[in-house]
Amino acid sequence: MRNTDMKFMDTCVNEVINRTLEEKRIVGAVVQIALGGNLVYSKAAGLADREQKRPMQENALFRYASVTKPIVSTTALVLISQGRLRLNDLVEKWLPTFRPKLPNGRYASITVHHLITHTAGLTYRFFQEDKGTYELAGVSDGMDLAEITLEENLQRLASVPLLYEPGKMWRYSIATDVLGAVIEKVTGISLSEAVQMLVTHPLAMKDTDFVAVDIDRLTTAYADSSEEPRRLRDFDTVPFIEGMAGFRLTPNRFSDKSAYPSGGAGMVGSAGDFLKLLETLRQGGNPILPEALVTEMTTNQIGDLIMPYWPGRGFGLGFTLLKDPVAANTPESAGTWRMGGTYGHSWFVDPKEELSVVAFTNTALEGMSGRFTTEICEAVYAGICGVKKK
Repeated sequence: MRNTDMKFMDTCVNEVINRTLEEKRIVGAVVQIALGGNLVYSKAAGLADREQKRPMQENALFRYASVTKPIVSTTALVLISQGRLRLNDLVEKWLPTFRPKLPNGRYASITVHHLITHTAGLTYRFFQEDKGTYELAGVSDGMDLAEITLEENLQRLASVPLLYEPGKMWRYSIATDVLGAVIEKVTGISLSEAVQMLVTHPLAMKDTDFVAVDIDRLTTAYADSSEEPRRLRDFDTVPFIEGMAGFRLTPNRFSDKSAYPSGGAGMVGSAGDFLKLLETLRQGGNPILPEALVTEMTTNQIGDLIMPYWPGRGFGLGFTLLKDPVAANTPESAGTWRMGGTYGHSWFVDPKEELSVVAFTNTALEGMSGRFTTEICEAVYAGICGVKKK
């Protein structure tokens, strides 16, 4: 791609980032774009810490939240590729005490496939009303500073009735935390060690772990507020959907080595590290996964099950897949993978365009589900279209 073409792409994306910062909708961001296997855009903007006037750097570390899920899901798929785990394995084979019941009191059969596709009958505490069943049972969503082990959290989770018969509905959930526990049993080591051995070390993702590898590079966490984002405190609450409990966040969890490893929300890393994973998967999975398994990972696994809040999308083995761009109101190509993270992140991969985009901010929830995510996406495609016309 010529330098003149790249300037057009830069202009489109820069405009969105600068406007969002000027309107005080985010505090800082790192955006990286790979096109055709090349890094064509990388920008750090705004502040990593507003109060200390610390500029954002391209190697800044972010609390991944749900950006953790594709990493842990990929770890499970590596075990499947090695023949050590199967998608149709019953969870109780690996976690004999994790046997939640249906509302009628009957035990349900949950498989690894149910966990990785979020069809296991589980939910999240933040999707429930105040004093909901998860809160009453003391279930942690993996982003607070609960002083319990992963095993204890799963015991609490198993004490609560499932929402539905596994496989009959799709609901975004804490299922990836359960998957993390399965990975620990299969490998006989901690989830952190398993992820490192099977995914992050082979891909040289040196910034990514369940605690910050360099606390000085960790960004400060902020949340949406009326005039400008407010600094998040430990045991803070961020409203999400009206009538529901909202996110309970403890930013310091990610520097606490005693916090249990949450497979759905517990990792810290950089934008560049996560882009390495996305590009590895987009280009076929080598050296960690065979291409056939990546194809399965990026194929809709849930049929026509309805996905609340994500119209026009299905779900693969670890993230959403775009089925209908019109229904989703997006310029992305059909087949695009996408997800985000509570602390202010979004990412997507468009295989048709050979495109991977990582847009991480330190501002919840604007960076995950606000205008910024839509405007960045539209700017990227405007840039691509402009380049193609030249």
